[in-house]
Amino acid sequence: MKIKVIVFSVLVSLFCVGVLTSSCCLAKDDAPEVPVLTKKGLELEARYTKELDGLREKIKKALPNLDAKKVAVFLKAGELERATEVDRDTKEEELKANEGAKQRFANDTKWVSSATPRLAEAKKNLKAAEAMSGDKKAEAVKAAEKELADAEKNFAKATTYLKESKAAAEVADEEHPKCVRALEDTEKKLVKDKDNAIKTLKALNVDSFLASDKLDPMLLKFQVISEATPGGLARFAQRGVAEEKLIAALLKDTKLMRRMLVADGAKSTKHHKNKEGFAYYGKALEIYNDIKKSSKNMTKAPVLQRLALACALEHAVPIGQRNPEEDTDASPFVDPVKRYLHFEKAFLDGELDAVFKDLGTWELRFVVNGNEPEETLTWGRKMLRNYRPDHVLKEDFKWRYVDTVRSDISYGSQYNKYDEPRLQFYQNILKNGGVCGRRAFFGRFILRAYGIPVIARPQHGHAALAHWTPDGWVVCLGARWGKGSSSTPYRKDLNFLESSQAREDADAYLKVKRAHWIANVLGETPMLGLYGHNDPVFGLWTSISLYTQRAIIKDLEAKTLAAVGTASGESNELMKDEEAGKTKFTDEDKTIVVAKDGTITIPAAACSTPANSTNKILFMESLLGGKQLHYAWRGDYEPFEYVFDVPKAGNYELTMKFVTPSWKQNLVFSVNGGKQVNIDLPYTLGMWETTKPVKIALKQGENRLQFTRVERQIEDARDKGISIREFTLKPTK
Repeated sequence: MKIKVIVFSVLVSLFCVGVLTSSCCLAKDDAPEVPVLTKKGLELEARYTKELDGLREKIKKALPNLDAKKVAVFLKAGELERATEVDRDTKEEELKANEGAKQRFANDTKWVSSATPRLAEAKKNLKAAEAMSGDKKAEAVKAAEKELADAEKNFAKATTYLKESKAAAEVADEEHPKCVRALEDTEKKLVKDKDNAIKTLKALNVDSFLASDKLDPMLLKFQVISEATPGGLARFAQRGVAEEKLIAALLKDTKLMRRMLVADGAKSTKHHKNKEGFAYYGKALEIYNDIKKSSKNMTKAPVLQRLALACALEHAVPIGQRNPEEDTDASPFVDPVKRYLHFEKAFLDGELDAVFKDLGTWELRFVVNGNEPEETLTWGRKMLRNYRPDHVLKEDFKWRYVDTVRSDISYGSQYNKYDEPRLQFYQNILKNGGVCGRRAFFGRFILRAYGIPVIARPQHGHAALAHWTPDGWVVCLGARWGKGSSSTPYRKDLNFLESSQAREDADAYLKVKRAHWIANVLGETPMLGLYGHNDPVFGLWTSISLYTQRAIIKDLEAKTLAAVGTASGESNELMKDEEAGKTKFTDEDKTIVVAKDGTITIPAAACSTPANSTNKILFMESLLGGKQLHYAWRGDYEPFEYVFDVPKAGNYELTMKFVTPSWKQNLVFSVNGGKQVNIDLPYTLGMWETTKPVKIALKQGENRLQFTRVERQIEDARDKGISIREFTLKPTK
């Protein structure tokens, strides 16, 4: 039984982070088949190998002679800093365990507090049963005895646990100041050790050497051939004269190779099991040229050229496309040219976030690498602009767009069985919610849709994400940096974070890359960061690269952003709306219009009650102009009403322009305090629609329409949010 419990626990964790297949798992990249080398290919492989070996020898001879003693001091300083880092983590875990002991005591105290009255109540019930007479006495006594036995067992267990946790808490109380001091002392030592490592690096005097681009033609060529492998390049070049010339042109184009390599190079298959690992530079070039041929606008903005290269590098290994299940004819892979053209058009049409134009090639790779079809990206932008424009306009960049997860992706997997095969995966998540994996998936999708770089940031038993902001990358829906891994070659999230921080100084960051390339020339074990290695042996130039990166971060005084929404990933937590009651209305926002034919149009913002936003009724800027009303779905229901004048009594048809991204939604209304009438709202998938007309009678003069929602028992859906633009009352017979 214990084994079964452990296995179940592991499966729950895997499901939560989205590792299992089925609806929780995203389509994975499929490595292309590796073609066999032909006779021509073998000749090309030999040529590239010879060129690689020649470059290695030339680069080695051009490297500076470093002082052996200073090298030893530098390497030792790095070892000490990394050892202190490990010690700091240990001290942090000890403090966590210490505080956990005190928390367990608090929990057990609550347990005994609840078990005590339960035991007293069970004793009372038994006495009452024993005092009964008649046929039902025996049955009542038996039930009361069982209740008492369970209560006694629960009380005994609670008091035993409390005794143990109290003793542990008393020890923890004594040890707590010591644990706190130990962690503080280690953190202070770590700061000193990091500074010392950078100081010993500077003593090597390699900064001016790494700042020079003198060796770049050789270094870049070596790195491309090395990453692609001579065999990998040969497999592409053997296809024909054009392909061979393409590779030759790349190896002569220093600027293009630098742009590629600074952005971490072409996608590689080295992380695919049972596949020969090499980076697909030939395919990346092919994609890049296809994009240039297909686009008439690539030269209109520098970001579009970076976007084209990002698509080429990221899609060099095909990315599986997650299509609606019903769409069996759709392409199984994302088309990189279509992906570029989609974002090009969205950018030129002003649909993406304003920061998109400033993103570099490396950042753009984390925009274009989604598995959603282009039409789903278009839908995502349009849906959010219609339904929750406040998320689009949100000033807090940490929550811009992604706040949709907190407001509208309900936590729980019980409704996932109602995913529709006609809908794309992300549409189904918005419709039916999900646990942490699906919530993080949707968060990443909606950020990509608006051109914001984002990565998966899984941690133990939980899925989260990290995304770009103007102030640096931030973890969203998960624990802080250092508590998770990275869905990138950087493996650990802190490695990714440090690279992102150092890249803010593009010129200085070239020094990091050059040292990394030299390390590759010398055959050192490739490492993209200082974290997450088991018993690592850091080569000299690898250490120079990574501590140069640290020095850049220190000079930039880069700040690490605190994680946000740490509780939101696994709950229906919704922060209070800080803007409640602060909406500013114009006269036009609230103007009710009566047309010549008697049709009355009531803007949603013309509310009599409430007159301003609450935590349930939110008035927000509409991207159609004016204001719209959003009825949030969590918590108690709150009515809203409109008081208006009718020039002529009679029958009217009531319709409502609204939007909802979920199914089986409703609204109820009453006229002048009369009987409530239900309006079933069609599932609009986040697009504006108009309800079917409902006939109502209005009196001449002042009338009142009140709307609300009522608690409903719905087996296969739950009440979700709706947004309303306006109501129309059209005279009818």
